[in-house]
Amino acid sequence: MIVGIPKELKSNENRVALTPAGVHELVKRNHKVFIQHDAGAESGFEDRKYVEAGAEILPDIESTYSRSEMIIKVKEPVEEEYSLIRKGQLVFTYFHFASSESLTKAMVESKSVCLAYETVELQDKTLPLLIPMSEVAGRMAVQEGAKYLEKPMGGRGVLLGGVPGVLPGKVLILGGGVVGTQAAKIAAGLGAQVTIMDINLQRLRYLEDVMPANVQTMYSNEYNIRRLISHHDLIIGAVLIPGAKAPNLISRDMLSEMIPGTVLVDVAVDQGGCIETCVPTTHDNPIFVVDGIVHYCVANMPGAVPYTSTIALTNATLPYALLLADLGWEEACKKRADLKKGLNIVDGKVVHQGVADAFDMPFNMVEKILAY
Repeated sequence: MIVGIPKELKSNENRVALTPAGVHELVKRNHKVFIQHDAGAESGFEDRKYVEAGAEILPDIESTYSRSEMIIKVKEPVEEEYSLIRKGQLVFTYFHFASSESLTKAMVESKSVCLAYETVELQDKTLPLLIPMSEVAGRMAVQEGAKYLEKPMGGRGVLLGGVPGVLPGKVLILGGGVVGTQAAKIAAGLGAQVTIMDINLQRLRYLEDVMPANVQTMYSNEYNIRRLISHHDLIIGAVLIPGAKAPNLISRDMLSEMIPGTVLVDVAVDQGGCIETCVPTTHDNPIFVVDGIVHYCVANMPGAVPYTSTIALTNATLPYALLLADLGWEEACKKRADLKKGLNIVDGKVVHQGVADAFDMPFNMVEKILAY
């Protein structure tokens, strides 16, 4: 198969879809790999490293798309890429369709095959291609939140770990999944007082067992959220419904119950956000203030640490990329139920229920498209 790796166009998206090591594995199996010039430069991988691994460097994004059967990316295509994607072309990336109607409609019109990292799902309900970036984003949420709690950055002026004689800061985490767990680990390590909320009691029991003493759990509902937001310094939104829009857990009116200078970090922003006042921001302009509350809503947080993120992402995606390249997307999805769940749009048809529901679009059973 001919595989293309374009340079990411999203603002401050410094990651690249494959490391040279990943390219080497594809080439070893007699697949052709095209890399757009400087696609990996911001992640610390120069063109020459890809050439040494067996790739061919192409000068621009247009030639990368036009000459490739499968495009492997990091983030969803931006508007400038829509016209480059053609009928039958496989695009393997994070799409997060439920947060963008324009992207969804563009991919329907392209009649391409859209296989989304974030909805590939194992039998135990884990999301193997989302986990590594969720680990990065969860850890970064505390790092960024701690920074913006500083007074010169607009926050309350709270040191999360406190000092002898001064109580530590308080961190509230909405969601006990991968993002929430990683955020709790880092916040606890800094010495903060941490509360994790979730609606899954089994998950809360697990977290209660494995977390240090400065982490406590609480069942998530509106009443409890309202009780806690009034005295927490950093609030992290870490809610995920695979393939669907995130629910709003913090409404606009709740901001008035918070202490001015409280920091909100909404990691769920790329799925629409779990905070009503959330709108996507960029690394260039990461925060905004509403009613005295600092909002950090960067939609590609791992892009700020591209070397770490690119390696972690390739570790997870490469086995699936090899399978797709070896067998073709149809045979690979027939063979692997987890990969089949990654299909969101095929030949103009929406085949993921969450995407169809988000925009009231017709839903098509993927089994009817795959000829068994």
